Parts: sequence; C-alpha cells; structure tokens
Amino acid sequence: MGKLLVKETKLQDVKLITPAVFGDNRGFFMESYSDQDFKDAGIDFDFIQDNHSLSTQAGVLRGLHFQRGKAAQTKLIRVVTGAVLDVIVDVRAGSPTYGQWEGYILSASNHRQLLVPKGYAHGFVTLTDDVNFLYKCDNPYNAEADGGISFKTPELNIDWPIDFDKAITSEKDAAQPTFTEFEKNNPFKYGEI
Repeated sequence: MGKLLVKETKLQDVKLITPAVFGDNRGFFMESYSDQDFKDAGIDFDFIQDNHSLSTQAGVLRGLHFQRGKAAQTKLIRVVTGAVLDVIVDVRAGSPTYGQWEGYILSASNHRQLLVPKGYAHGFVTLTDDVNFLYKCDNPYNAEADGGISFKTPELNIDWPIDFDKAITSEKDAAQPTFTEFEKNNPFKYGEI
C-alpha cells in the first residue's frame, strides 16, 4: 500500500524516512513499518525488538547511548505523540563522518522515522509534554554492553535547545564520559560493525 520517501543525510549510513500517510476528515492511516517497502528502498535489517518510552514533560533529555561489540544495535526511531529533537553522533573511528552529529525533529505530526546504524551514539530531548517514543532494534538490549557519552560533552558542541541546568535527566546520563574520554577506549571501528 504505502511507499517510503527515503532521504540520505550528511552522516554516513543514516537515513530519514517518511512513510506514505493517507488522511481525511477522520484522521489518517499509515503503514509505520513494512518489511517489503523497506527492502524495496534498500533498507534491509532484521528488527527483532520494539521499545517504547514515555517522557511526561518537555525538557527530558535522554542519552547519548549505544551498545558495544556484538550487542551493537541498528535502530528505527519514530515519535507517536509529541515532538523531540533526536540527536545522533557517529562514533565509528575511521568513518568519513566520525565525531560529527546531527539533530532531527521527529514528531507525531511529521511522521518521520530515523534509521540509526550501529556505531552511533543516540539521544533526544523532548520538545513537548507526553512524548511516546518508539524504536525497533536489530539486537536485544544487553546491560553489560551498555555505554554512553555525555550529552553536554564540549568537544561535540551539540546545539541542544535547552539549558542543561533545566534538563530532566537520569543520574546515569548525567555521569557519562566526555567524547575525549570515550575515544580512549572507543570500541567502534568503521567497517567492522
């Protein structure tokens, strides 16, 4: 039924995807995921797990997260209520876009999805209250492989639309290492994951 609009981004291997949306005075219908449509668009991952988070307030900042080694995950992200600024950082040493970041507005109204390959650190800040954030993964979560980078790391100079003193975040995210500290033991090599 639906077809996808797939846009390449400036970051290596990252894609912004907009599914076909059919609307009328009652609302809308869309196929949020069709394995065949994604394969036809050259996006072929075996997604095995769906995750769902709720952030009840604007200003919730989560990330920047990743999974190491064989637990590394490709994610297909979308927002079904509210809006976020979704931020990803290429952490694959040797990649043409290593150390670069981009931010994308994902919202219930724009229906966009973001394909985040393995080897990217990922985070988001909620721009509205009551954000339902969904994502597919091609690997299950592994607590022992969990890693992160500080959202306020100065080396990356991410343009978050929030004062860090007002961000609502977890203790874990507030204590993540800077990008320079992460680089000392970077587990990701471009072309090897």
